[in-house]
Amino acid sequence: MSKIIAIANQKGGVGKTTTCVNLTASLAAAKKKLLIIDLDPQGNATMGCGVNKNEITQGITEVLLNEVDIQSAIVKQKELGFDVLPGNGDLTRAEVALLKREQREFCLKNALAQIKETYDYILIDCPPSLNMLTVNALAAADSVIITMQCEYYALEGLSSLLDTIEQIRHTINASLQVEGVLRTMYDTRSLLTKDVTEQLIAHFGDKLFKTAIPRNVRVAEAPSFGLPVLHYDKKSQGAQAYLILAGELLNREKKHAKQLKKTEMA
Repeated sequence: MSKIIAIANQKGGVGKTTTCVNLTASLAAAKKKLLIIDLDPQGNATMGCGVNKNEITQGITEVLLNEVDIQSAIVKQKELGFDVLPGNGDLTRAEVALLKREQREFCLKNALAQIKETYDYILIDCPPSLNMLTVNALAAADSVIITMQCEYYALEGLSSLLDTIEQIRHTINASLQVEGVLRTMYDTRSLLTKDVTEQLIAHFGDKLFKTAIPRNVRVAEAPSFGLPVLHYDKKSQGAQAYLILAGELLNREKKHAKQLKKTEMA
């Protein structure tokens, strides 16, 4: 069964794209079939997966506008072990055009219906704002991973994002869930980090991923080579953290599946 996960935060610079690319690579390393969708006009996830955003002729923009079939827009990155649906600055054109359409919130969901079961996981890198592109991602997703730094301003932004997710759930996607909250650029030496972590545990409980992604120079360097950190330096602290995160996510899925089976048998 396929699962669509949006990686989101309305605040920029919190490791959203980094997590989308590296979690995709780590799940692919676990022999899962993966598609990453770059829904951010900055195109950073596209570049981080070794696709030149400036050379895209068919991508997520054209898919959203029904100009090409989704299959023909997908780039197969065999050496990385997963597929990419690239995006770039043309997404601003798509955003404007979608505003004029009926059922505009469901353009991505409708496109993904054609290929969803081809993959175990589809990860969507959302823009750092609440716009029609983000709404399309949340309408299509089964769940959301929220990335955040352990700082007080991040907590304020988190409250706003949770309100948005709740609104989406009540209006256009009743099954949308918070997959988990992920701490990024984590510094174990910081008292603020520990304080914010305690607040997150109190508020989210087991929705807070036990895995935290540390600040790591290899993670920061990898995108300039068009590679996930797992393919740039597998032994680095950052690469190992994302592998552990993938393992935690997969273990959650197994646990959830067992609980569902027990419920059905009862």
